[in-house]
Amino acid sequence: MKLNSDNQILAENKILILYILSKVGKPISHNELLELVISISDMNYFYFQQFLLDLIEDNYVIKYKNENEDIYELTPDGKNALDLTIDIIPGILKLMVDSRFKENFNIIKDKFSIVAEYTPITETNFSVKCRIIENNNTIFNLEAYAGSREQAKQIVKNWKENAIHIYPEILHSLIDERN
Repeated sequence: MKLNSDNQILAENKILILYILSKVGKPISHNELLELVISISDMNYFYFQQFLLDLIEDNYVIKYKNENEDIYELTPDGKNALDLTIDIIPGILKLMVDSRFKENFNIIKDKFSIVAEYTPITETNFSVKCRIIENNNTIFNLEAYAGSREQAKQIVKNWKENAIHIYPEILHSLIDERN
């Protein structure tokens, strides 16, 4: 894809991003949007970033922060621009978006709803953060300390693989009345 020489490709990709945002129909994180776009087209990260910045600058997409994450949403101007230019997207690409969208969106949404990461505090102590995110809101947030990098990695791994079981157990323990 030649960014400077082919205005048709440039417009097509911007409209594709607007089309995907309209299909999502709600605010979406940067990583989720990137994954969706890349799963549907052959756009690389740098072009995606440039197109997204252009769309924000033109007031077609709004960007805001939500708990350390960039969130994007289609503006009314973006919806109008999409309505006027949707025919630029080739039919086969539109069909691909429509057919793959729901499956890809659910996979990506699940991928980003369970989050765990660790950061070093000292050489031997690590802070581990485990979260569950639903509709771009953190519904569970746990911060713990680990005494080694291996322990921190294990906590992260266990949370990502077993949060669906761990979370209810923690919640039950917190609301259990002990006499």
